[in-house]
Amino acid sequence: MRLDGKELILGVSGSIAAYKAVYLLRELTRLGAGVTVVLTEAAQKFVGPLTWRTLSGRPVLTDLFDPGSEAAVQHVALAESADALLVAPATANVLAKAAHGIADDFLTTLLLVCRSPVLMVPAMDGGMWEHPAVRSNVATLRSRDVTVLDPEVGALASGLSGPGRFPEVETILEALYHLLTPVKDLSGQRILITAGPTREPVDPVRYLSNRSSGKMGYAIALAASRRGAEVILVSGPTVLPPPPGAVFVPVQTAEEMREAVLHHLPGVSIVIKAAAVADYRPVAARPTKIASKQERLTIPLTPTPHILTEVAAKKGRAFVVGFAAETHDVALHAREKLQATGIDLLVANDVSRAGVGFESDDNEVLLLDRWGGVKELPRMPKLQVAHAILDWILSLRAAAPAPAPR
Repeated sequence: MRLDGKELILGVSGSIAAYKAVYLLRELTRLGAGVTVVLTEAAQKFVGPLTWRTLSGRPVLTDLFDPGSEAAVQHVALAESADALLVAPATANVLAKAAHGIADDFLTTLLLVCRSPVLMVPAMDGGMWEHPAVRSNVATLRSRDVTVLDPEVGALASGLSGPGRFPEVETILEALYHLLTPVKDLSGQRILITAGPTREPVDPVRYLSNRSSGKMGYAIALAASRRGAEVILVSGPTVLPPPPGAVFVPVQTAEEMREAVLHHLPGVSIVIKAAAVADYRPVAARPTKIASKQERLTIPLTPTPHILTEVAAKKGRAFVVGFAAETHDVALHAREKLQATGIDLLVANDVSRAGVGFESDDNEVLLLDRWGGVKELPRMPKLQVAHAILDWILSLRAAAPAPAPR
């Protein structure tokens, strides 16, 4: 794919990987893009402005308050004219500033005023990418529709090894192509997605729940919204911000989720039940707090409504997708659930595995459809898993009509 006529901003922050961004700039210009380079103060200590100016053929922006630079006071116009803004490499420091809205130099100010797609390409030393603060900042940026690539795993400049390497130029270009030519293959589709856990009250201060973070369901909602769908997100309690543009319906209990799903079901073409709904609830919640000094406590439980099966049994129903969180014999239990519920597609994963279970940013899943199709998705970020699931749904709907209810 050529980039002729595309106006890009390349922001470079202070990392040894800045020298790799030189190769990225050369490739962008070779493909026909016009590139304006913005350097942080730290970036200039690794590769100076002369190199960037020579390769881009344009002035390099470094100081927001340089009185001798006309471009320095035109950051708003620059951001408005760009087709995309790339930050490569993006250090942990720049990710943190962007996530928290700090604008103390030319690059971070551009990030605040930019309305075009933003692609961040992290590079950092060993252990930093996995630090909770960095993971939280990345999650915040992704929730705001910023594309943040995962760094590659391997040897780092310090001699350590792990996630943090600057991705290959081809990987960055592929992500850029996706931003510049977004897929809108779900335009006109109304998709109902459930996410998160439910909470079944035991007394005024206690409840039964599970470890679901909601990240997978929210990733699907974000991916579907990006691809042009009208998204309704029915969510149990989570700390995640709902995707921009989605109709957000917060619920607490399984019964509240059932009522919300049935209320919003008319007109929906695809239902994706990614929520981890509690299987049981107390027969009756205690009106006052249960004393904490009892030696033994028995709480009678009763099954909650099986929303997935109820939706699948609807006449003239939508295409229905369910999820199965398993800890062993994943394929066997997934097939059993697929047959028992009568849904069209089941997404199963092993939540006992480290890094792809509850609360993780990655997932590794098995897809099984009612027509006999099976597809294994390797470990990848949940947003990529979400797009792969949507791709599979579209391929199934194109190949076969929606089945009659069981």
